[in-house]
Amino acid sequence: MRQFAHLTAVLATVLSSITYAGQPVRHAGSDLVQRAAALENYETGIAAWMWTDKVWYGVNETITLTMTMKGYGEWYPFTLVAYLQNNQTGEKKYLPDLSLEAHDIYGNAPGSFRPVLVEDAERKTLLGQDGMLGGALNAPDEPGMHTLALEFRDVHGLRVLKTLYAKFAVITDIVDISGNIESDRRLANDKLYRLNGAVFVRNGATLTIDPGTVIIGQPGSEPPSVLVVTRNGKIVAEGTRSRPIIMTSALPFGERQRGDWGGLILLGKAPVNVDGGEFNIEGLPATEDTKFGGNDPEHDCGTLRYVRVEYAGSIFAPNNEANAFTWGGCGTKTKAEFLQASYGLDDAFEWFGGTMNARYLIGGLAADDFLDFQLGFRGNIQFGFFYQDADNPGNRGIEGDNSEYNQGAEPLSQPSIFNATFIGSGVQGFDESNSPGLYLRRGAGGSVNNAVVTRFYSSGLHIDGSATEAQIDNEKLQMNGILLWNNSIGSSGDATIDGQVRSGASAEFAKGDRGKGRQFDVTDPMLRRPFEANDPDFRPLPESPAFRANWIQPPDNCFFDQSARFIGAAGETKWWEEWTNFVTDQAIKP
Repeated sequence: MRQFAHLTAVLATVLSSITYAGQPVRHAGSDLVQRAAALENYETGIAAWMWTDKVWYGVNETITLTMTMKGYGEWYPFTLVAYLQNNQTGEKKYLPDLSLEAHDIYGNAPGSFRPVLVEDAERKTLLGQDGMLGGALNAPDEPGMHTLALEFRDVHGLRVLKTLYAKFAVITDIVDISGNIESDRRLANDKLYRLNGAVFVRNGATLTIDPGTVIIGQPGSEPPSVLVVTRNGKIVAEGTRSRPIIMTSALPFGERQRGDWGGLILLGKAPVNVDGGEFNIEGLPATEDTKFGGNDPEHDCGTLRYVRVEYAGSIFAPNNEANAFTWGGCGTKTKAEFLQASYGLDDAFEWFGGTMNARYLIGGLAADDFLDFQLGFRGNIQFGFFYQDADNPGNRGIEGDNSEYNQGAEPLSQPSIFNATFIGSGVQGFDESNSPGLYLRRGAGGSVNNAVVTRFYSSGLHIDGSATEAQIDNEKLQMNGILLWNNSIGSSGDATIDGQVRSGASAEFAKGDRGKGRQFDVTDPMLRRPFEANDPDFRPLPESPAFRANWIQPPDNCFFDQSARFIGAAGETKWWEEWTNFVTDQAIKP
């Protein structure tokens, strides 16, 4: 009560003179006081995003910054604080004057911050001509990754309610990479690396990529630009939350498209279920460098942490595309976490056999599937959200096969997946008329648990074919805690199990009448803001059924986080904060 009284007093002093970007805004009276009181929860439902005009700049090159904001009915004062951060040193310089002393965007020091009302804005200039934060900024004379940040703080300026991030690299040179990497090599974040054609890491070499490094693929190269770590090579790409490693298109913002370049492929020596135990990865010519598989379930393909792969998936031949992230025969010593795949022409993440684990995955706006596995994949996956929209439709949430060559092959594809959220586009699949949320076929097994499946044009679940149905009966295909909502849009499916899943074995399984299908529920997951592709929030609201006490606990196997007893990719923590980027090229184009 005392805090609210103080808030009311603060508002009384600012209501008569409150401005946004120097312009007077309307008086709100007691309604504003009531709305501002909601900020005691330290959350805001506004959506906002901002972007620079490039990902990389030369020293002293001009940088512009633009923002779009949607209030979604929320209207109350914020304290706005903006800064430029050197992510190598952590030093912050506050805008608009680049002072080392903290202040709001009007130059007021803590204790004298001036809260403002912000309104909906479409491509509002923040840095540039008539910019809200000043004129165009010159790139610092400090190579490496930097961040421009805009904080929306509470009316006191104490609590950060929302932060927008725009990351860019300052480089001193552009380095072309082509051919083979056959000895240890390090890519530093003070340079931009340009892939030309297919680049193979081989012959025992380790490719080390520093945090904050930017790598670009060349559209139109022949063959398409792709980075392949062979089973006789290794990659160590360990970004950080403030300095993710970015692999993206060379084209300017607003012109980038799915398939501008090939993507990232890691190959290993873990088992795959093909005759002879070895296979060649799809999307590339069959050579010794494209083979994967073997007899080492612990094989280490390398480490990927805080890595973004954007606009990948080039077509090498008809029906033969590379994915954003591809692993073939990678073993348990392989590390894969905090990875984002955006705008891929094929799948976001695909596994061909192997035993590796992965967690904290984001797959957005891919043209095909989000999670695709086959050829005996037996890894663990936890925490992932995957989304499409009507402007960028894809196909399936999960496409799981045992093998298209021998549906009974061993080892069986049997991954264990926990805590995932799958958001469909609401329209027909990109190039598949049957595009379910969860699609298991060709004898696949596996375990899917604590997952949200919503807004798929086709059914939420389809277990396809007698070989796959047999995995239901032998209990090698299990699901527990599947929250279905608004699927089967194309057939106007009811809000029932029968309306949300494929008839026959799929429905029997989901109802618990056959095999180990448990806790399928058809109800609104009450996600915060899942359909705003440029600023999604997949966390459930506090009153969501995702937080019921009955959901299954992940197993204690030294990989899974057992505290995640909720449905979907996230509980209360936004683990994707800062290192990700969701701004679409449609949003950037004027």
